[in-house]
Amino acid sequence: MSKSIRYYYTHVSPWSYLGHARLGDIAARHGAVIDYVPISMGSIFPKTGGLPLAKRAPERQAYRLVELQRWPQRLGIPLNPEPAYFPTDDRPSGRLALTAKAQGHEIAELSLALMRACWVEERNIADLDTLREIADACGLDGRALLDEAQSDAGRQRLEDTCQAALADGCFGAPWYMVDGEPFWGQDHLELVEDAVGRRG
Repeated sequence: MSKSIRYYYTHVSPWSYLGHARLGDIAARHGAVIDYVPISMGSIFPKTGGLPLAKRAPERQAYRLVELQRWPQRLGIPLNPEPAYFPTDDRPSGRLALTAKAQGHEIAELSLALMRACWVEERNIADLDTLREIADACGLDGRALLDEAQSDAGRQRLEDTCQAALADGCFGAPWYMVDGEPFWGQDHLELVEDAVGRRG
């Protein structure tokens, strides 16, 4: 039986971005399979006590910026802690990636491209033309994906993944599940790797 990691994330989370490729490396080292599950924090926070950034206390906002300077430097990953298009709606990109997944495409590369667009390239990933361009650049049919992603079925697909995340106890992103054991945050990836290794 192959080892698996269920990975809940949003493309507008800097922490998801900082951990995305590293999670892939962990899976590769241990022969594990990642189930990539984009979600929307707009569906998660109201049910789990979370607050959008603008509503958090100034002290929390200030410390977040400290961490967003510290972690990219430590990891050697480029990141603009205050990008031009943040906060922005994470639902359009989530629906796009889930539609690609439903059509049988691997979405690790697409999701990383979406994250980089937000956190490095100063692009608005709530804009449908931008999403089409990113999907096309990943070798997908962006227009066809967006047509389905914006349909009722595409919207329901994202809602279903958010409900699945809540059922798994998720209250933030990134959220990793290894055989029912939850881990919150890219700063817990070392523990995720330990858990995956134990299941060998």
